[in-house]
Amino acid sequence: MEKKDPRYEALFTPWKIGNVEIKNRIVMCPMGGTSLFGWFELTGCHFDKEAAKLFLERAQNNVGLIIPGIAPLKDTFWGKWLWQNPKMFEELKVFMEEIHKTGAKLFIQLTAGMGRSWAITELVAPLHKNKLTRAIVKPIIDTSHELASPSPQKSRWAHDIECPEMTKEQIHEIIEAFAKTAKLCRDAGVDGVEVHAVHEGYLLDQFSMEFFNKRTDEYGGSFENRYRFAAEVVKAIKEACGADYPVSLRYSVESKMKGFCEGAMPGEEYTEVGRNMEESEKAAKYLQDAGYDMLNADNGTYDSWYWAHPPMYMPENCNLEDVAHIKKFVDIPVVCAGRMDPRVGAEAIKEGKIDAMGVARQFLVDPQWVTKLIEDRVEEIKPCICCHSGCFNFSSSKGHANTQDLTDTMGLSRCALNPETMQSKKYYVAPAKKQKKIAVIGGGIGGMEISILLAKRGHRVALYEKSGQLGGVFIAAAAPSFKEKDRALIAWYIRELSQYPVEVHLNTEIKDVKELDADEIVVATGAVAKQIPVKGAETAIEAVDYLLGAEVGEKVAVIGGGLTGCEIAYDLYLKGKKPCIVEMQDDLITAKGVCLANTSYLRDFFKTNQVPTYLETALCEIKKGSVTLKDKEGKVFEAEADSVVLSVGYNPAPLAVKRKHIHVIGDAKSVGNLRTVIWNAWDVGMKL
Repeated sequence: MEKKDPRYEALFTPWKIGNVEIKNRIVMCPMGGTSLFGWFELTGCHFDKEAAKLFLERAQNNVGLIIPGIAPLKDTFWGKWLWQNPKMFEELKVFMEEIHKTGAKLFIQLTAGMGRSWAITELVAPLHKNKLTRAIVKPIIDTSHELASPSPQKSRWAHDIECPEMTKEQIHEIIEAFAKTAKLCRDAGVDGVEVHAVHEGYLLDQFSMEFFNKRTDEYGGSFENRYRFAAEVVKAIKEACGADYPVSLRYSVESKMKGFCEGAMPGEEYTEVGRNMEESEKAAKYLQDAGYDMLNADNGTYDSWYWAHPPMYMPENCNLEDVAHIKKFVDIPVVCAGRMDPRVGAEAIKEGKIDAMGVARQFLVDPQWVTKLIEDRVEEIKPCICCHSGCFNFSSSKGHANTQDLTDTMGLSRCALNPETMQSKKYYVAPAKKQKKIAVIGGGIGGMEISILLAKRGHRVALYEKSGQLGGVFIAAAAPSFKEKDRALIAWYIRELSQYPVEVHLNTEIKDVKELDADEIVVATGAVAKQIPVKGAETAIEAVDYLLGAEVGEKVAVIGGGLTGCEIAYDLYLKGKKPCIVEMQDDLITAKGVCLANTSYLRDFFKTNQVPTYLETALCEIKKGSVTLKDKEGKVFEAEADSVVLSVGYNPAPLAVKRKHIHVIGDAKSVGNLRTVIWNAWDVGMKL
């Protein structure tokens, strides 16, 4: 296939991991939920056809190397070891033949476990805390095994749970399982395996760090002892599979940790309590010498999760400098991941700073993005906006474990922007049985999404937007400087909409649905801001108005510490203002479904930069130059504020109620997020 843009040329050159040649330098990085052996399912390990479909489509679209998401060596439910399921590997062998027809290569990622980083949910935590229920559920889910850590310590997710110390027998059992499972992978035609992970604060990473590892046996204490577990794993795999069988290691260069559940901001001067660069230089060489053939690298732990799972607040290419540095200390290939921009990645490869570019979530949004890059169709690539609300929405706030819904826990790596991803049986484009005239009222994301879907299905669609531009409230949401991907998404929607025969009527307000000549009417009119009965509220600025450019003073009180309020406070700080946040809950961003990688960045940012945050505090009055607040003890006090921004939520604003031939979608139906808007558009659009 012809490559038209020379700036990307370095991405499309071959390279080798051991003796395995990869056709290009784009690596589809592992994502939880995309395991070919299933993920957190009551049926236990099996060959996962949904994940297989995902990877085959990406392989057919020119990815070089695919690494599926973590495969626990032992099933979360029922405790069966992967190597005890030979049928699964027979199916894997057939699948690998299909992958190889595309020219792609595939490594299977196997995990030793999560230890104190296991995202124990609010549903499971009480079962573990009680000895009796823990014993009763053990045959189904052995929480003590899942939480087993190098030393007794608090769970990252439930601070009132102490993780048990892993025994040497358990360690040896895991090493043996790595070897047995890797051999079955090799025999099934898998090109290599990746060991998960001296990375992101998972189990092997916890063993490597003095901060977590307080053992006094041969797996704790000295540098060699702390890295012994990871070294013995690769040696066992090589012994079982042969010295030439490639083994990659998922590796965090630096931990970026200031303390328990406290990460370091980009550019911040701090004392590293995890793995610092000096130790990392030594560790990378040590692990290479132990037998690893590649480092699949970034930064961070679950305590600084935004380095490994960068939200939109993190800089693009945030891990490149550190990963490029560590490459100087090894002779094996090094891959860099973390909001990588293809142009920057190509330049880094050309200059020898890294060997390949790792990309994950962009593959969920747009399966064809590599093909589009090759064919110089960059403007057609649907951008990932780093929201994590479909792919990895593990959420947590003060006093709560993982509050994620069970359906999400069991269905990771779906995509907020692309419902078909990992849900192909539920969401798909099928021709309409009867072509209809359909009117869509509202040109926000929901209105545009359903218009495109309906047009693809063969309907005649007319879209009505009362303003002069498409995008709706998302225009305001995309306004801050750190929302460049959101702005790119709006541009993508407008361009994509133009590719279909949709009649777009701007500056056209529909006041009564009876005006419309249509077989079906879709109402996508969004929501309106809530009002609060507080003296002086009329002088405050609504969140949307601020985001659209309303002027504010030097000191700004943001009322509401949900996601929007926190993003506004963050934006104010970046602009040199002095924000404070007033929130009635006991923590910032307590809503379910907002990933901890995103929320912990904002919480850490405000803490690091000493942004005043008043929790469990109510707004009593807005005055000129101040706000009157009341804390949980009933104490009333003043906080200086030249301006006040209200971010206290929204109410649906449907133009018409749902009835036959009228369908209300998105925020007009129930206020949510971009995921709920888009998925709901498909729920309705597939039935019309």
